[in-house]
Amino acid sequence: MSKQPRSLKARALQLLAQREQSRVELRRKLLAHAMAEAAAAENADGPTEDADPARQRADAEAQVEDMLAWLEANRFLSAERFAESRVNARSERYGNLRIRFELAQHEVSLTPEAEQALVESELARARAVCARKFRSPPDSATERARRARFLGARGFSADVIRRVLREASRPARGNA
Repeated sequence: MSKQPRSLKARALQLLAQREQSRVELRRKLLAHAMAEAAAAENADGPTEDADPARQRADAEAQVEDMLAWLEANRFLSAERFAESRVNARSERYGNLRIRFELAQHEVSLTPEAEQALVESELARARAVCARKFRSPPDSATERARRARFLGARGFSADVIRRVLREASRPARGNA
């Protein structure tokens, strides 16, 4: 008894049940499955004279676009939810530049409110990331540069990096 292949809708819903997906990444994943199904159907039926790869791809793309439109119409797929999910998952570890870059790769943008919240919290997030990674204050210019590169690679802005390093270099004042 052979296993019945899942429909495109079932695959899409399964992917969306695992986590929020952007339209771009869901399209890429579903298109790969649609193309594989078309190739499997052609192999099962045997080679035919009208098997045009460009037409098969166009048919698969149309099928996937229809499915994505249905998912959006029924609120299974949402750019706003994806952006919120991505920000929540990334904000504790990464800076605004990195988060915006990832969202741009998915062709999604933040709402003005979410953008403002990220800007307001970037300094605190950078302090927390730096404190988790480095337990003691920087003791040399080389160490400060290393920390600056670390924070820069995490997508924090240059201004925020300067402020965090300036604060970390100050001697701690105790209530003695």
